[in-house]
Amino acid sequence: MTQHLADALPTSTGTQPGWWREAVIYQVYPRSFADSNGDGMGDLEGIRSRLPYLKELGVDAVWLSPFYASPQADAGYDVADYRAIDPMFGTLHDADAVIREAHELGLRIIVDLVPNHCSDQHEWFKQALREGPGTPLRERFHFRPGQGESGELPPNDWESIFGGPAWTRVADGEWYLHLFAPEQPDFNWEHPAVQDEFRSILRFWLDLGADGFRIDVAHGLVKAPGLPDLGHDEQLKLLGNQVLPFFDQDGVHEIYRSWRLVLDEYAGDRIGVAEAWTPSADRTAMYLRPDELHQAFNFHYLNTGWDAEALRATIDESLDSMRPVGAPTTWVLSNHDVVRHRTRFGTLEKARAAALLMLALPGSAYVYQGEELGLPEVVDLPDEVRQDPSFFKANGQDGLRDGCRVPIPWSGDQAPYGFGTGGSWLPQPAEWAGLSVEAQTGDPESTLELYRSALRVRRAHPALGAGDGVEWLPAPAGVLAFRRGDFVCTVNTTDEPVRLPAPGTVLLASGDLADPDVLPADTTVWWQG
Repeated sequence: MTQHLADALPTSTGTQPGWWREAVIYQVYPRSFADSNGDGMGDLEGIRSRLPYLKELGVDAVWLSPFYASPQADAGYDVADYRAIDPMFGTLHDADAVIREAHELGLRIIVDLVPNHCSDQHEWFKQALREGPGTPLRERFHFRPGQGESGELPPNDWESIFGGPAWTRVADGEWYLHLFAPEQPDFNWEHPAVQDEFRSILRFWLDLGADGFRIDVAHGLVKAPGLPDLGHDEQLKLLGNQVLPFFDQDGVHEIYRSWRLVLDEYAGDRIGVAEAWTPSADRTAMYLRPDELHQAFNFHYLNTGWDAEALRATIDESLDSMRPVGAPTTWVLSNHDVVRHRTRFGTLEKARAAALLMLALPGSAYVYQGEELGLPEVVDLPDEVRQDPSFFKANGQDGLRDGCRVPIPWSGDQAPYGFGTGGSWLPQPAEWAGLSVEAQTGDPESTLELYRSALRVRRAHPALGAGDGVEWLPAPAGVLAFRRGDFVCTVNTTDEPVRLPAPGTVLLASGDLADPDVLPADTTVWWQG
């Protein structure tokens, strides 16, 4: 596979207000990025040492998945202290060093915030258990008496996302709500103390220099009044779009309006990014009204298959839904919760073509660590090494999230491939030696160099980046073609070459392009039109 880069590119002459409107944001999953101390677990110092790589890659910002003090029941999404760093990742000084060095390199840092739930080791929850029913601390969570003759049944029929009841009974007979693992009790966001605490947490990290927050389960904070039964036994889906009494309730928007006031107190365009699984793109757009958050993950796009008609429909729906609220559309193919898109789509060729399509669309794009290396999902992890809590629930999620969280390869021909000196917390496949950063650097046919070229062109070309629409061009079945100013993107999602007259000069292609008038199978081409 060969990509082609034009010798000369137009020069971008203007700047779009709001860096987030066109940013390429790279997700770092800390335990799997780089290990500085040889304990087999990635850490903050490892991240700091690799920031120059991210600068060279060409991204604009780095989103760090949770590094807070945590018992790690759900890989750090069970937070015991939102102002402390878990010792496995380092110290608060290390976090400060990451932020400072990133800023020196011109990179922004987005911190992962987990407001829907905390750890059962959080001081509030431990005190609530000690003090018993009817006490003030219990009001900060969802404690309820059970149903049945002696309260032996859960308060309602809600299920955990990870499988099993969403309620756990404590020794005094009351039950508490946890939409995820039992070790992750849900906060009661109707309580003023919860709201005050999280505004304080926002300011803590903003004072340290964080440029924004990725808000975990942003759609889950408010529950329907009375906590009504679902009335069905369909298993809930982490990545689903069901209409549910504990997700996407209108009350969440008042919370984010108050958060926007906090963000706007700080200079430098600090942002909030919603992880909001909603039934429709229009519902997602509600989180991005001018007085709420800045971005939301476009999971509708992530869930769209490699099909031209379906992709065009999702792209149009995404752009159309964001336009009325003046928010940028975001595009994402992979993250720490889903099967890597190389494996989902079935081939590396499709994954490369999908990446160029994503980076050509107007708005902001997210890159999950290792996708720039063309890493596949690791689908054969032994049961004994798995740590995803959903794996251990027979009726929970697929339990395959560990497969996208395997530490990434940096160098060398033997595991752990430069990740660290003491192995890796999940085993890496032998074939990853050929996919390491070292192995791909300088190889013009490698996926890493394709990403570097694409990000360089995207940054330089005035038609790319921010925007709110595309001009669709006539194209055969199975092919997408659109124009943005003097830039044209063509995408063949079929398994056969398609004749399509060249619309200009080739800037970049995801695969070999022997004849500019023939678009190869599963290939995306960027053109200067």
